[in-house]
Amino acid sequence: MTLTSWPVLIGVALVTFLAMEWVAWWTHKYVMHGDWGWGWHKSHHEEHDELFEKNDLYAVVFSGIAIVLFVVGSLAGLPLVLAFATGITLYGIFYFIVHDGLVHQRWPFRNIPHRGYAKRLVQAHRLHHAVEGREDNVSFGFLYAPPADRLHAQLKASGVVERERRAAREAKAAARAATATVTPPDASRERPDEAEMPRGAA
Repeated sequence: MTLTSWPVLIGVALVTFLAMEWVAWWTHKYVMHGDWGWGWHKSHHEEHDELFEKNDLYAVVFSGIAIVLFVVGSLAGLPLVLAFATGITLYGIFYFIVHDGLVHQRWPFRNIPHRGYAKRLVQAHRLHHAVEGREDNVSFGFLYAPPADRLHAQLKASGVVERERRAAREAKAAARAATATVTPPDASRERPDEAEMPRGAA
């Protein structure tokens, strides 16, 4: 058996697929929620009605990496590189099905799981989105979902959800107070041109 035999290449593709979950977890936690990566990822934590969001650029980047590996592997005749590219692509397909489709329902039909591991995946990622900001989030993986009870405990211990709710209430109260201080114009007052116009003038 050589490094270019089918069993080895299939094994490399599968190992790459599994390793991509760790790569995605690390990228999600330290890049997307980091200082410079949040600029793209923030759109994914905000409500909107658009078909696309800036966060989709991350999918473009990973797809570009896979395409480059396919081109290099094909032109240079490197089956191992093609196996790496295949593993990355397989992960991207599963990511789209699970994250964009199952969790965020970004496909035309609705199918929300109510039991099994699929339900746990949805719960874990929704708990990740329970935090609007980029700090103190939980569950950064995409295909591995920690138990929901553990994630609830982490959120409660950090207090981040309550802090964000309190900040939102304070912001609404400040907005109401600012609106109340603005004196509305007196509609009963005559306009200057009307006040100066003599009665009976045509």
